[in-house]
This record gives sequence, structure tokens and C-alpha cells, in this order.
Amino acid sequence: MNERIVSCGVVLLTPDGRVLLAHATGTSHWDIPKGHGEAGEAPAVTALRELVEETNITLGVERLKDLGRFVYRRDKDLHLFAARARPNELDLTSCTCTSLFPRRSDGVMIPEMDAYRWCRPDEVERYASRSLTRLFQTTLSLAELHQTL
Repeated sequence: MNERIVSCGVVLLTPDGRVLLAHATGTSHWDIPKGHGEAGEAPAVTALRELVEETNITLGVERLKDLGRFVYRRDKDLHLFAARARPNELDLTSCTCTSLFPRRSDGVMIPEMDAYRWCRPDEVERYASRSLTRLFQTTLSLAELHQTL
């Protein structure tokens, strides 16, 4: 049996319960900052590294709440952590993505993420992929997370 792919990410919430979404370059959807771990890397370390690479936001591991592992797609699970953004972290104009991939059309290296937004739970469906929307609507309620974080 094949090992399932695990992507680690951070669900970053504002003090009023909005979630950080980043626009996946060249697609129509927005996503939480997440990605695959490197060999021997702990899930929390992966999640924080991906957050820095995809947004330029740096958090300490002590700020993370381990939410556990969730079925995401047929071939992939997510190990998610939650954190509350502080007032000085709410301005997304300094967000940048240093993680690059080759554009399909010409191979030019482009950033994985190219825009950022704080999204209310009721707006997620408008922006996020079906898989992420389903996760937030069924298994991981952003409203409940906001209450308990």
C-alpha cells in the first residue's frame, strides 16, 4: 500500500476569526500556507517553514495549536496547526512568496503564491479549492476554531 502524502500547514486566524488564504499562482483558487516536509522534519517545523516560504510570516512554534491530521483528498492528508495572528501581523502588504516552481507554458520560475487575503469563514467557498472548502465545512469548523483558539 502506498504511503499517503502529508502536507503540513498553518490555519492563521485574525482576532475576529478571519483566515489567511494565499492565491496559488496560475490557478483560480486560494489556499492556506502548506507543503510537504523534508526528510526527518517534524510536522510543526514543516508548517512554519512553509508559512515563511509562502507568506514571509514568521511565528514561533509555541504559538501553534496542533489540530491533528485530516483526510484532504484521495491521495493526500493535511497535518494542520492553528495560530492567532497578532495586530502587527494583520497587514498583508509585506507578504511575499520565496518558494518557486516552473510555469507550465515556458518553464520560467514563478512564486507558488502571488496574493494574500483575510477571508471570513462564510467567504471561503468563494475562494478556496473544493477540497479545502469541504474540510472547513465538514471536519474543521473555522467558527469553532475561532472560539477555542
